[in-house]
Amino acid sequence: MPTLLTPRLWTIVVFLLTVVSMPAAVPVATAQTSSLTERMTPERLWAIDRVGGAMLSPDGTQLAYTVSTPDVSANTMTTAVWTVSTAPGATPSRHADGSGPMWLPSGRLVHVAPDGQRMVAGDGPATITGLPEDAANVEIAPTGDYVSFTRNVRLVPAPTDEYPDLPETTVRIHDDLLVRHWTQWTDGTYSHLFVAPLDPATLTVGEATDAMPGQQIHTPLRPFGGAEQITWHADGRRIAYTARPFDGLQAATSTNADVFLYDVRSGETTNLTDFNPGYDIEPAFSPDGSQIAWSSMARDGYESDRNRIFVMDLATGDRRELTEGFDGNAYHPAWLPDGETMLFTTSTEGTTQLYRVAVADGTRSPVTEGVHNITAVAISGTAAAPVVVVGRQSMIEPTDLHRVDLASGALTRLTAAGIESIEGLDVPTVHRRDVPTTDGQSMLVWEIRPPGFDPDLQYPAILYMQGGPQSALTQFFSYRWNFHALAAQGYVVVAPNRRGMPGHGVAWNEQISQDWGGQAMTDLLTAIDAVSAEPYVDNGRVGAVGASFGGYSAFWLAGHHEGRFKTLVAHAGLFHLESMYGSTEELFFVNWDLGGPFWADPRPDSYDRFSPHLFVDRWTAPMLITHGDLDFRVPLEQSLQAYTALRMQGLDGRLVTFPDEGHWINTPQNSLAWHREFYGWLDQYLQTAYTPPAAPSSTD
Repeated sequence: MPTLLTPRLWTIVVFLLTVVSMPAAVPVATAQTSSLTERMTPERLWAIDRVGGAMLSPDGTQLAYTVSTPDVSANTMTTAVWTVSTAPGATPSRHADGSGPMWLPSGRLVHVAPDGQRMVAGDGPATITGLPEDAANVEIAPTGDYVSFTRNVRLVPAPTDEYPDLPETTVRIHDDLLVRHWTQWTDGTYSHLFVAPLDPATLTVGEATDAMPGQQIHTPLRPFGGAEQITWHADGRRIAYTARPFDGLQAATSTNADVFLYDVRSGETTNLTDFNPGYDIEPAFSPDGSQIAWSSMARDGYESDRNRIFVMDLATGDRRELTEGFDGNAYHPAWLPDGETMLFTTSTEGTTQLYRVAVADGTRSPVTEGVHNITAVAISGTAAAPVVVVGRQSMIEPTDLHRVDLASGALTRLTAAGIESIEGLDVPTVHRRDVPTTDGQSMLVWEIRPPGFDPDLQYPAILYMQGGPQSALTQFFSYRWNFHALAAQGYVVVAPNRRGMPGHGVAWNEQISQDWGGQAMTDLLTAIDAVSAEPYVDNGRVGAVGASFGGYSAFWLAGHHEGRFKTLVAHAGLFHLESMYGSTEELFFVNWDLGGPFWADPRPDSYDRFSPHLFVDRWTAPMLITHGDLDFRVPLEQSLQAYTALRMQGLDGRLVTFPDEGHWINTPQNSLAWHREFYGWLDQYLQTAYTPPAAPSSTD
């Protein structure tokens, strides 16, 4: 994995994009004849190495990271630990299979072995021994003499414990809500934080202490929280973690989460954020340990509230918001070594950028700019010479790690797995359009054109409808809804930043709640109409696709598109809002976005105005419907009901389900099966060719 770009790679970079804001569609790269003939396919997508897990050495001279490689034949991912110097032009080195790289205070690298039962030194045969088999989120204290980890603790007896004469029973028994969560049934176990002494000489873990004894709560927050929600203080004697202070009904209806401070010596725990009723997560101690920062949302029950950065003086308890007045979200706070400045990321204008904020007065300014997403931040070095490394990706290019010049914002590539993965491909081009909306505002719309685009030809078009409903449509490189691969099949892809998306001000973001079928749906139709008016779009070959809220959008527009779409694709979509309320798990989501339960008095009008099932008599277009059986956020029954309505009206349709997948289709072979069904369906109805390669023979 060389880091220096060859002339051929520079040719590819020329295709990768800088966008200017103009009122009409403006090409990032002009259409040109290319000698490259190969294009991105789902199979090529699932051959890409995925870079992540960046950790800088204490002096900032070395970067450790992980590279995960799909193995489609084995239906697995293999992860390895790599290192590279942060100096320009260095060549990365592969160490061994494993994950979770971290640096000891001495500068020695350790990582979690593939079996998850031990940690291995990155530069020798030594191992950290004594970790339990189910240890996760392993972190070594800055002093090197303690280690923390999480593991599941059973606090509610299993049915087989209550009925020992029925050892084969599979019965589930519940006395409270959140009986299931995203992909898992609640089973009476809780993820707890443990701390244990670590012998620096022998790297042996001593007896571990449960920092949350008897508490029926989780850290990190399930199901998506990770090590970023747990952090050690510089003194190695205190550790902060994130947890909800309750379980059951409250956890199902509230987003309240707090930052707790645990003292290793005394065993005392302090709730630092009990003043705030919304999310408080991602604690980060200042370099000198005198302050702690965290991410915070103000309102309980609103999972997409404006994300702020708070900072607290640990000695006095004085606290304040650093991002007051910022008309957007501030994510992932991270201190620079001087303790006077913090970095954060934010979605803005269809991208994700790195910002700085002064701790003294909250002065903010952007560090990076460009058509990309900044996906991770690692910081080390000294106050005089800080080292900052970020992940960077775009709709065309997978993630690579880059060093940031804080003065200029320039990015210097440290890894090349991402850009090498598209070497030799004829790539699409990304264009920005600013489209007037029906209520007199301006909407950013990304238009991705096929490789070798010829404006004198006509192309089929795809309206991509983002989920959320309050998730940002930025320059992400997705392994599910991949715009590079979709455009490479010959489609003009239209991706609107409709109402409800972050990055365009809080008012734009919040408008969608309790108005699902209103302005947001009008925005989607406005975007596809603007692009369909171009002479290079064949209006007889236009489709619409989306997942989650995008799947809802497909079901809704199926009854309101007035002949625009020849076909639609809905993955994990919401179809019947009353049954959705009764079968989903995180009730705070539907309480906020639908206005409350359907039996409330007065009854929220969302159920009678915006439920797609009320308009199935208007459905006219064939539809592909896909879903994971283990999706408990948007239960499978939503797609089953929609498919029944589709077929009972005599419309062409196909239902594709995955018994072992949840809200996303993640495993390699299932994902490829999904992609083949997806592209095969679009080929059938929009007349664009996609032929999957022949299955390998047993001797290949």
